[in-house]
Amino acid sequence: MSITRSIRTPIQHRAVEANGFVFIGGTIADDISGSMGDQTRNILGKIAGYLKEAGTDKSRVVSASIFVTDLSKKNEMDPVWTEFFGDNLPTRATVGVADLGGALIEVVVTALKG
Repeated sequence: MSITRSIRTPIQHRAVEANGFVFIGGTIADDISGSMGDQTRNILGKIAGYLKEAGTDKSRVVSASIFVTDLSKKNEMDPVWTEFFGDNLPTRATVGVADLGGALIEVVVTALKG
């Protein structure tokens, strides 16, 4: 089994490919001052770029874990999420957490390669 790591940061590789899957690490918005909807839109755009660089795309995302600091703002995230994925909605879990270093949301996804 081969493992390919790409998009290195100081603490992780943003994308790791193994056994036909691409794992995208926790991603937050570049501008964490915006609403949860704005942050979600930015995050999903970044993830689309990471997936493209790893040789796949958003239609191949099979699972997502979403961490939010305020579950009452989830209704700002959902329409952005469904617009981005369209008919290719992945399974997902949304988990409330105490702190994301100032961000409102962090997203982790797993996609099929290719």
